[in-house]
Formats: sequence, structure tokens, C-alpha cells
Amino acid sequence: MPIKDSELILNPDGSVYHLNIRPEHLAKTVITVGDPDRVDGVTKYFDSVSFKTRKREFHTQTGLYKNKPITVISTGIGTDNIDIVFNELDALVNIDLETREIKKDLTALDIVRIGTSGSIQKDIPIDAFLISEYAVGFDSLLHFYNSEAIQNKDISEALITHTGWDKQKSSPYVVKGDESLFKKLSSDKTHAGFTATNVGFYGPQGRVLRLALQDAALNDKLASFNYKGLNITNMEMETSGIYGLAKLLGHRALSMNAIIANRATGEFTKNGKNTVDSLIQYTLDKLTE
Repeated sequence: MPIKDSELILNPDGSVYHLNIRPEHLAKTVITVGDPDRVDGVTKYFDSVSFKTRKREFHTQTGLYKNKPITVISTGIGTDNIDIVFNELDALVNIDLETREIKKDLTALDIVRIGTSGSIQKDIPIDAFLISEYAVGFDSLLHFYNSEAIQNKDISEALITHTGWDKQKSSPYVVKGDESLFKKLSSDKTHAGFTATNVGFYGPQGRVLRLALQDAALNDKLASFNYKGLNITNMEMETSGIYGLAKLLGHRALSMNAIIANRATGEFTKNGKNTVDSLIQYTLDKLTE
């Protein structure tokens, strides 16, 4: 049965509604960044760029790096935007936009996030590269989908007990990143991590300016959590949504984090731009090995 116009919205030129791109514009390997301006920071290393578009916070460029087609797209901040980007990326490869029907043969994309993050463990220093092996989401995105089968319930239940998680907050969910991409992008230059994805930058990440926190000890509880040797290592705002939707839709996803702050020591990098730039070059080279 064709998907209704109100559910899959297309622009007059046939492109998907928010991203403003058509199927021929999308490579099978996709790099996501939060900041729209960071797209240029990735594609400046490309041999060539064949497509560019920009709409709202969604900036997309497709080109070649060492003869490998790659699309770079900005998501903006937060898992709410991840919901838009991943559903529309999937529609581009797995729905016939003319008949509006799901294709019989589905395509799996390789999707790699390159973003910034803050460590909550003293032994993960600023300017390090961290790959998220697991992610825990403190947002509610995955609870709107039939996602029980992809969640690691034992870990999330242990975390709820350890933190005394407030019942008014969304129940944490835990998802693992793609193992094949994890092996491909790991090296002696990277740390393996368990990433906490937050719903905000200030209160949800334990920052206090003028507002008191519901649980002022939450960051310490997260840092001390241990499940069979698995510790929460860092905080950011997209990875859990990326892992959850990728698994549900049949894509492979991994999150590469440039550690620009250490919340345990109170340090903030003086070389953030250089660290992100180095992570971009590292990721591009590993993807094309």
C-alpha cells in the first residue's frame, strides 16, 4: 500500500521534505555532524564535491574521498533531529519515492557520526578520540517505536537501580553500535566508550548556572556505574538516537567523539578545532582503508 502524502512528505522537485535531497544525491556511506558549518570542514579534504544543498540546520554535500563516494550531512543538535534525518535517509534508499511503496530489496547504509563530547572519567583525557561501543539514551525517542528487541535491558535496569533514576524522567535505553564499523575504525589512537546521550546541554548534563538540579549527584552516579566492567565514559546529545534508529532500520552506525572537555577534572580543551579536524582526517582515512 502506498505511503500517504501526509506521512512521507516530498518537495515539488521530488526531494525529501527536510533534507531537500533526492536518492541520486546520497552515497551509501554517510558522515553526520551536528554543526552545519562542520560539513565544509569534512569535505575540504574531498577530491571533489558533486552535490550541495542546505535547508534549515540540514546542510548536505556529496563527493569523493580517495575515490569513495561519501555524503556528509549536518543534523543539528539532539535526538529529535536524528529522528528526522535517519527516517529521511532511509526513505531515500528503501522507499520508491514515485510509487511511495517500500522496496523489496533493502539497502543498508554505513553512517558515522563525527562530533564533540565531554568525558566523565579522569582517565579519558581532553583531545582524545573515543568510539562509542554502547550508548544509553536519556531521551524518549526509542520509546515511540517498537524497539524492545534491540535494547540491552539488563544494562539499563542496572543503571536505573544504581542511579535511583527518577520515575518522572524517560526510562533510559541502551543500544550497541555496529560491531563491524567499530572494528574498522578502532586503533591504538582510540578509546572504546559507553556514551550517555542527554536531552539538553545544561541541567541534563549536570551544569548549574541559575537553576537547581533534580539530582545534583547524577553525574557522579553515572561515572561510578559499572556493569560487568562496562563504565559510562562520556556525554553528548545524539548517539543513542543514531544507534537505535540505525538498528531498527537495518543500517550500520558508529559514533566518533572528539573529547573536548573532562567533567571529572574540570578541564576544557584549548585546541578543540584541531582535535575535531584530526578526528575528521582519521575517520576519513579509516573508512577508505
